[in-house]
Amino acid sequence: MLRRSLLLAVIVFGSLSPALAQGEPTLAALIVDGQNNHRNWPNTTRMMKKYLEDTGLFRVDVATTAPRGTDPAFRPDFSKYQVVVSNYNGAPWPEETQQNFVKYVQNGGGLVVVHAANNAFGDWAEYNQMIGLGGWGGRNERSGPYVYLDAEGKLVRDESKGSGGHHGPQHPFAIIVRDGEHPVTKGMPREWLHVQDELYDLLRGPGENMQILATAYADKAKGGSGRHEPMIFTIEYGKGRVFHTPMGHGDDSQECVGFITTLVRGAEWAATGKVALPIPDDFPTADKTSQRPFGK
Repeated sequence: MLRRSLLLAVIVFGSLSPALAQGEPTLAALIVDGQNNHRNWPNTTRMMKKYLEDTGLFRVDVATTAPRGTDPAFRPDFSKYQVVVSNYNGAPWPEETQQNFVKYVQNGGGLVVVHAANNAFGDWAEYNQMIGLGGWGGRNERSGPYVYLDAEGKLVRDESKGSGGHHGPQHPFAIIVRDGEHPVTKGMPREWLHVQDELYDLLRGPGENMQILATAYADKAKGGSGRHEPMIFTIEYGKGRVFHTPMGHGDDSQECVGFITTLVRGAEWAATGKVALPIPDDFPTADKTSQRPFGK
């Protein structure tokens, strides 16, 4: 069974990670979910859990809130984990849970923010500092500037008034790597094609201690902002490392090999500050998407 699992990992990721060579996971991850405006959240949690576990690096638990309202029983012990992956967009957590979460990240815990998790907790100041940028949830100019790159690739912090968060119809779009030396993006092609997804634009927030690793152009012809919007970025929060991607709306977009690779490498970096997981051989190219039907 172990040899079969190792063979599968080699096929999926191209080569063995150090953890796979030892035959057991070395990192503990927690996915938080339970409420989300995306009805497919139970399946995307299953998908991300499997993707992380398939690397051989991660042992993954899931903490799920009550289906509606603030859940007084939602009190995960974040300190047990090297990284927390948020697939949550719903009611506020209990105050004690919020405080424990802030302490966890400030003291060096890793955080991964996926898609609608950046819609959550619009009025929670510490959370908005952690995630850098967010959308919807009542966000506006008081939340911080719009942050994007201009046509020359220069960072823009736009203080214009307006709500945060928007997207046009789903469509495939190109991801442009802006920092190819960061551990998460090192080895990725300069440009690769993501499968059909919501291209979040007009995200705004504090955007402090943030590093944009890759962007996507939100074409006005596709209902977008006409700006180069952050699609892969990191934030330093206290001693903690935060990895954030607005990609991953649907099951199909989470089947994208680019998304899968970004997720697992981002989680490894958030947990350890390093990335050993390789870029797989079936990674998308500038003119061709790459998709792995889930469960096959």
